[in-house]
Amino acid sequence: MQSINPSHAGTALLRISLGVIYLAHSVYLKLFVFTLPGTVAFFESLGLPPFIAYATFLAEAVGGFALLIGFQTRVVALALIPVALGATWAHAGFGWVFSAQGGGWEYPLFLTVATAVVALQGEGAFAVDREAQARIAHA
Repeated sequence: MQSINPSHAGTALLRISLGVIYLAHSVYLKLFVFTLPGTVAFFESLGLPPFIAYATFLAEAVGGFALLIGFQTRVVALALIPVALGATWAHAGFGWVFSAQGGGWEYPLFLTVATAVVALQGEGAFAVDREAQARIAHA
């Protein structure tokens, strides 16, 4: 059995955690808690067109799953940075602390930075892309 590089394991832990967070924000919060119509209404209250709510939901759901399994990690993380920046913008008016009513901006800003780190570092260990690369190298 091959040992895992601690740096690759740390990157994988961050990637997988981000995948879970993006999935939770899309499927759990936007779909089941707020519902898609409620999410659309929130986006409209910010002056955004309804399609942005649906695009955000889709980006977080598909991107979250891709990060979770480690598929096209750098591309997916780069695509999610504008989503995280948009969330930072959306919550900027509610103050610093995310536990404030409406949620603050420090948590989405941290998600932006963490997503940028994954975009820079790649998939780490335990990723479908890494496994595919290993099979090709040994073929």
